[in-house]
Amino acid sequence: MQFSIKNWPEQERPRERLIQYGAESLSDAELLAIFLRSGSQQHSAVDLARLLIQHFGHLTALLDAPLQEVSQFHGMGISKYTQLMAVKELGRRYIAEHLKQDALELTNSKRLRDYLRFELLGETQEVFAVLCLDASLRKIAFKKLFYGSINACDISINQLLRYAISQQAT
Repeated sequence: MQFSIKNWPEQERPRERLIQYGAESLSDAELLAIFLRSGSQQHSAVDLARLLIQHFGHLTALLDAPLQEVSQFHGMGISKYTQLMAVKELGRRYIAEHLKQDALELTNSKRLRDYLRFELLGETQEVFAVLCLDASLRKIAFKKLFYGSINACDISINQLLRYAISQQAT
């Protein structure tokens, strides 16, 4: 294959650059290319990754896209799609382990935003959730209690308070 990354100078290959300089030095396309491992007869893995990111706009949209849309790209079949879904889930679990610590302190707005962004990732409708904290702003519990419709989210104050009290939130 004439577009193979193996033909590139070693210092330009994504895997070698990752080892030498760290993952943060690579672009999204280069990281995705390492994961895809190969491209197609027309495109290297890096070129295929760039095309995917360009089409979807960003990694989140790519990782949320259905198989039918991703598989329209030559070189992206069921196997690579399942790899993408697996890496998405691995990333989610990795973040979950860090965020679901027993003593997770939500002491500033950035940490709180990051935590809620993770918990609500992938929601496609309005969600009313309760986040229970102790007096030191450490997370006790998080639970999605109610889901909204097109124009409303019916909330039971009794159920909300009952849950917060059961968690001994302050």
